[in-house]
Amino acid sequence: MKTKLTVIVDNISNEEISGEWGLCVLVEFGDKKILVDAGASDLFLKNMGKLGIDVDSIDFGILSHAHYDHANGIPAFFDHNSHAKFYLRDSAADNCYHKKFIFKKYIGIPRNLIRSYKDRIELVSGDYQITDGVYLIPHKTANLSEVGKRESMYRKTGKGWIPDDFSHEQSLVLETEKGLLIINSCSHGGAANIINEVKETFPDKRVYGLVGGFHLFNKSDEEITALAQNIKATGIDYVCTGHCTKGHAYGILKRELGDTVNQMKVGYQMEF
Repeated sequence: MKTKLTVIVDNISNEEISGEWGLCVLVEFGDKKILVDAGASDLFLKNMGKLGIDVDSIDFGILSHAHYDHANGIPAFFDHNSHAKFYLRDSAADNCYHKKFIFKKYIGIPRNLIRSYKDRIELVSGDYQITDGVYLIPHKTANLSEVGKRESMYRKTGKGWIPDDFSHEQSLVLETEKGLLIINSCSHGGAANIINEVKETFPDKRVYGLVGGFHLFNKSDEEITALAQNIKATGIDYVCTGHCTKGHAYGILKRELGDTVNQMKVGYQMEF
């Protein structure tokens, strides 16, 4: 299936189109148009206009995980697209915080988003197939709450604060002519873990590449280098990263992975 990705929102602007801290990617998969995330504001609408993309032509949307910099544009999307549903994990809720000492900063989806747009939001669980060759895959790696604790990311529940286990995070997996392509906007559960999760889910298929942020802006050089080596060990052929990876980490990934890795920016296109 012919596949084309266009970066609508990323941290890195181009000469004519602005960026922001967030991510939004348009996927054209055969005759389907899929929006992955909607950035941190309505900037994605302005950028689509500049890129000549009609927002009402989008068939459905995917929320990679329940954080503001990927979800805050969703109400604007619903205002300008009359029909497409957005697919979220059934564990997604407005309960994600960054917690440091006694201080808590809300970093989740717009308050009451799921309740306000219940006719436009589809909550899914397990391995979920949207249409031919398009899948949503949750995390299957154990003990991801340890990652949440290390990142000071917590979820507020009726029983108190718990470290985020990123059960609200999901990967969009596409069957392309080159193999399986994974899109996961922040890869909180670990980029190499995600590749291995998809390999285990589809043991008879080849995983070709991973597109998304890797949440490396706050990691040490040693941690970034280790991740690069773990990605290399998976045997995938293509990586495109941006957003929360940021420039310093990208430089280390480039040093370790060479031509395998590519840099996202607003307007950047990939064809598979």
